[in-house]
Amino acid sequence: MNGKPQHATITLERSYPAPLERVFSEFADPVARARWSAPSDDVLIYDEADFRIGGKDVFRCGPKGDPKFRGETHYLVIVPNARVVSSETLDMGDQRLAVSLTTLDFEATEKVTNVTVTLQMVSFVGPGMISGYESGNRSALENLSQHLGGMSPS
Repeated sequence: MNGKPQHATITLERSYPAPLERVFSEFADPVARARWSAPSDDVLIYDEADFRIGGKDVFRCGPKGDPKFRGETHYLVIVPNARVVSSETLDMGDQRLAVSLTTLDFEATEKVTNVTVTLQMVSFVGPGMISGYESGNRSALENLSQHLGGMSPS
């Protein structure tokens, strides 16, 4: 943790032509989430998963064959089919790389489900970690579109 921490707020929005309950369930189910949330060259492995208020997920991620990052997600607020607020830490070995607060907002319209991801984070290892979080979340939302049946996000 050398140097000055870098802070960022990232907001991503996507629309999916799928029912609200289906889209929400993809985020709530760690088995489903592991299928679509990692970028194509990476892997996401859940060692623990407890999607409930006060629950936590413990995961490893990184390049296939070398999931060198360890993360913990703690669920702070869950409003089914509406909102999830969680905190996350990301480490590599004994080094804390980043801490984040993520809010997922879900809203249904007549034809689509809108998902807004707001990520507030601090990186202890420079701006590259912030870029990685943004591109990783952007990729996950795109992968979710394909997972839901090839539906294109807007």
